[in-house]
Amino acid sequence: MNNVKKYFSIRDLENLSGIKAHTIRIWEKRYNLLSPERTDTNIRTYSLKSLQKLLNITLLYHNGYKISKIAKIPEHNIPLVAREIVAKNSYKNHAINAFKLAMVNFDQRLFFETYNSLIADSSFREIFKNTFVPLLNELGLLWQTDTISPAHEHFVTSLIKQKILIHTEKLQHQKPIKTDKVFVAFLPENEIHEIGLLYLNYEIVLRGYKCIYLGQTIPMENLVDVMKYFDNIHFLSYFTVKPEKDKINKYLQEFQKLVMDYPNPKLWLLGRQVQHIDTANQPSFVKTFTSLEEITAKL
Repeated sequence: MNNVKKYFSIRDLENLSGIKAHTIRIWEKRYNLLSPERTDTNIRTYSLKSLQKLLNITLLYHNGYKISKIAKIPEHNIPLVAREIVAKNSYKNHAINAFKLAMVNFDQRLFFETYNSLIADSSFREIFKNTFVPLLNELGLLWQTDTISPAHEHFVTSLIKQKILIHTEKLQHQKPIKTDKVFVAFLPENEIHEIGLLYLNYEIVLRGYKCIYLGQTIPMENLVDVMKYFDNIHFLSYFTVKPEKDKINKYLQEFQKLVMDYPNPKLWLLGRQVQHIDTANQPSFVKTFTSLEEITAKL
């Protein structure tokens, strides 16, 4: 069972807030901003409430408030002042921290307020590249170090997926204008990390191509049906955790058998597992990419 994490170490606070542990201790001692509990071995632990307070304080601090001034704000007013900052259209440099605060609080309203403040003067593509990608990179590290729970990660990634889908749907009402390629986007079996693939689907449709989005955990043999309808398919997939590094080359061999009778097959791949492909024996129709920017430039 995934339990929401309720207690945090000072290292967790440093990871989430970006404020050094040494500085947090100074703020705690000099301004009494946080009140940690102590374990039997005299190690500081902080409640979820303390983490929320620190993230709010960090928002104020990075927006020009001196820590001595923050210390004088009544505790119950600190979230209100932070919300006012988030709601301003000019607020963009600290959006990642605001999204983390929304995640920790399971606060979708704060997520939307932060997003709306960004979209007021930035494109969706700019927000994804400059804010969502760095945020997702941070979430991976925070999850691996047990700083946040899987529930936190699923909450915020689901909201990001919503935004990708909303912007993609707006484009899908238009008829594709480019016909030299048809993209088929899919994730291999047991692969569920689809934000990258969802965003690529958006970029493909934005450029006027038809993209058949199949989504998560697709058995390879299911791709046969699609090949019956189109003769210019570019398969597109994102290997984040699947196939495993000791199975990825076998996967490509099986894929090669699957498309052996298909005219001019193409398979575009990116994701962490791509590094384990044996390039010496890589099928000629397989092209690998190292980043979203690289593959979108190829579209």
